[in-house]
Amino acid sequence: MRLFRLIKIVHVSLRFGLDRIVLDSTSERLSAWAGRLLFWRDLSAPRAVRLREALESLGPIFVKFGQVLSTRRDLIPPDIADELAKLQDRVPPFPTEQALAVIEAEYGRSVDQVFKRFDRKPIASASIAQVHFAELHDGTEVALKVVRPGIERVIEHDLGLLEAAAYLIERVWVDGRRLKPREVVAEFAKHLRDELDLMREAANCSQLRRNFKGSPLLVVPEVYWDYCSSRVMVMQRMVGTPISQLDRLREQGVNLPALSRAGVEIFFTQVFRDGFFHADMHPGNIFVSATGKYIALDFGIMGTLEERDKQYLAQNFIAFFRRDYKRVAQAHVDAGWVPAGTRVDEFESAIRAVCEPIFDKPLKDISFGKTLLRLFQTARRFQMEVQPQLVLLQKTLLNIEGLGRELDPELDLWKTAKPFLERWMNEQIGWRAFVRHVEEEAPNWAMYFPQLPRLVHQALQHEDRDALRESLAQIERQQVRTATWLRVLGFAALVLAAVEVWHLWHG
Repeated sequence: MRLFRLIKIVHVSLRFGLDRIVLDSTSERLSAWAGRLLFWRDLSAPRAVRLREALESLGPIFVKFGQVLSTRRDLIPPDIADELAKLQDRVPPFPTEQALAVIEAEYGRSVDQVFKRFDRKPIASASIAQVHFAELHDGTEVALKVVRPGIERVIEHDLGLLEAAAYLIERVWVDGRRLKPREVVAEFAKHLRDELDLMREAANCSQLRRNFKGSPLLVVPEVYWDYCSSRVMVMQRMVGTPISQLDRLREQGVNLPALSRAGVEIFFTQVFRDGFFHADMHPGNIFVSATGKYIALDFGIMGTLEERDKQYLAQNFIAFFRRDYKRVAQAHVDAGWVPAGTRVDEFESAIRAVCEPIFDKPLKDISFGKTLLRLFQTARRFQMEVQPQLVLLQKTLLNIEGLGRELDPELDLWKTAKPFLERWMNEQIGWRAFVRHVEEEAPNWAMYFPQLPRLVHQALQHEDRDALRESLAQIERQQVRTATWLRVLGFAALVLAAVEVWHLWHG
């Protein structure tokens, strides 16, 4: 089966001229020969369009790979990244009979016994799963997410082929190693296998809902755990308008500029308050309620940040907003993201050249894609590796850019985000942060304080024993060295005595 799959991949690649994308940058002679041998192909479309169409022809897994690849603008050209970003929600649904078979296998009974009503027609379809509406016996309206049957086997086959292709690209393409194709495939494989487990997605949804409980900005559906498994997820059915349907939102009286500002606040709240953010915020995954709230959907890809990452990012964002490029450069050096010997003044100058032109402009006049690309080029010049934990954050920033452009082209992202970040930093560094940390640590202090005398006594005992053991070891090493020198001196004395006897004998 893998052989047949490989033959199909080669056929599709040749039909859409993917060989020319590689050969044009490696060997013009080979590229010319390929053009003569396969003269019947129509390669008039741009290379990025041909690549997107080829991935669509190869099926759901390659479509998903194209979606993930579109986020790595640090590795691929902008034209290809822009085109691959169009692959969202372009996967045909699988037959309802197969979905019913998966559901009944998970529950051990027929779908009509589990649900009061089940809509046979899917409402949405993606690479890994598709969604049906249903109704529980108590009248609760729900949405079911069902994993594609047999997708695990297809994934493993296709991942094996992608890994082999990545290895070949590194070997035969001039830019192959710089693009790190094997690392990209490994990253894709990790996210893909995570998305196959719908219990993980349900847990993500539940966590995000808890983080934004009572929020006036964001609504997250409730998970019905009694109906969830690794292959079926059941959650609250959400009613709203896709955020891409701007005319309908205007008819409903939604304030689009306010909605765009709320989107920025939601994003920075997720990143800096919670360190847990929705990392797949394309328009197909976001609805707007009748009251103007965001509705989040599809929680298969979530990003996480440690406290150190949040502190570093906040300091850099604020330094950017204040145009303190020296602080930005120094933060990179302090974090170890660039070599320790990097000249801060040179790095500062390079960052200024990238960022200064974009300030004081409305969002419609700023291309964050181009800005990020220039930042990545600058980073490579200073031997900086893009941090893996920030890849999803970079992708989400690009999604925010797209939504902002649609909702309010005049949005000033900097002015919207700066007060939020400054307030967050004050909470992290000021007296409020001190009081909060004391409250968090007080239970631990209460537990350990009565034990403190005993713990100190044990520590001192351990230190005494360790010190005595070290002293004895030093004495032993000194004795060994002394004995060695005595043996050496004794041998030297015997040699000298023998030489002296020899001279007396022959004298």
